[in-house]
Amino acid sequence: MRVRQSRPATLLGSGQVSEIGARVVEAEAELVVVDNSLTPIQQSNLEKAWNAKVIDRTGLILEIFGERAATAEGRLQVELAHLDYQAGRLVRSWTHLERQRGGFGFLGGPGETQIEADRRMIRDRMARIRRELEQVTRTRGLHRARRQRAPWPVIALVGYTNAGKSTLFNRLTGAGVLAQDMLFATLDPTMRQISLPGIDKAILSDTVGFVSDLPHQLVAAFRATLEEVLSADLILHVRDIAHPDTEAQKADVLDVLADLGAVSGEVAEQGKGQDIHAPMIEIWNKIDLIDDPDHAAAVRARAAQDPTVALVSALTGEGVDDLKRHLADILGKSHRRYELELDASEGAALAWLHAHGEVLSETTETMGQSIRQYVSVRMDPADHERFLRQFGGATGLTGGG
Repeated sequence: MRVRQSRPATLLGSGQVSEIGARVVEAEAELVVVDNSLTPIQQSNLEKAWNAKVIDRTGLILEIFGERAATAEGRLQVELAHLDYQAGRLVRSWTHLERQRGGFGFLGGPGETQIEADRRMIRDRMARIRRELEQVTRTRGLHRARRQRAPWPVIALVGYTNAGKSTLFNRLTGAGVLAQDMLFATLDPTMRQISLPGIDKAILSDTVGFVSDLPHQLVAAFRATLEEVLSADLILHVRDIAHPDTEAQKADVLDVLADLGAVSGEVAEQGKGQDIHAPMIEIWNKIDLIDDPDHAAAVRARAAQDPTVALVSALTGEGVDDLKRHLADILGKSHRRYELELDASEGAALAWLHAHGEVLSETTETMGQSIRQYVSVRMDPADHERFLRQFGGATGLTGGG
């Protein structure tokens, strides 16, 4: 049922309230979910009118998140969002909340009401959780800094909930991350090492799924988790290309990324994928679920013409090898070829080159009493600078590439 005109007291018109109330009685329903945000007064009035518990869109998402949170960090984030949501809804709780506690001493006065005490307890608990999450944020910052010093490229998966991010994550990494056909299967960020053609090691990060009108409480609470996207070298926007609302889902994801500062608001409004922090490509997933052959052919033709799109089926593995090569090409665009001369005794330097670049060739020459190694390697210029600082005895002769 759609809302024709929003009413301050009940959101719905009186006729709609009565109609839904009759359905509630007929079905003997104990819970009614409203696909919209409700003010505390609207929620309270609807519960009285329908004699049933009422939750809105935000409340439902919070309940799902509470069921899915598996780690201490995830539970803290969900609790913070839930407390923020409930803080303004104490007014509709039991009548005992309006009773006053006596003050202390002769001039203590009437004291504070139970509702004021509960609000104070919520504020105190939220403050404690925020302090704990600030520590999580600092720890994540240290981990990011450590990865940047390594440095291994970081690839972040983002996308609408149930778009297939975790299935693709498992396909690329061989991990056993929970991947089910349900909303918000992934709440806690997961990182795994992957190998790409020409890139010995990269870090793939799976993130929480987005949803349209994602409650601001959740965006705020999960900021420490979602900020992993901001430090990524490459962002993969996984889309369920078989979903009838795939374009609307894309817009919703870009809106959340704009809230985080990962893309500009203008980019989100235009529905484009350029990112101000890292390049972004779209992964059109679930191509195997498109039943209409003509529609599937049209999707494949569109993907073939767009270099920022990769077409895959994470479930069957179709297109995954091509995706890996595509990722390697993008991450390797800044890499250059270097010709390095090493002493044969510098085994650590050679091992470093193998770990941080693509060694194209190695040759050995004897020059009098010394044995020299000539190594052709493709690597990021920043890695080359780090190599020269760490192994100062090496002579770098830059070549083409």
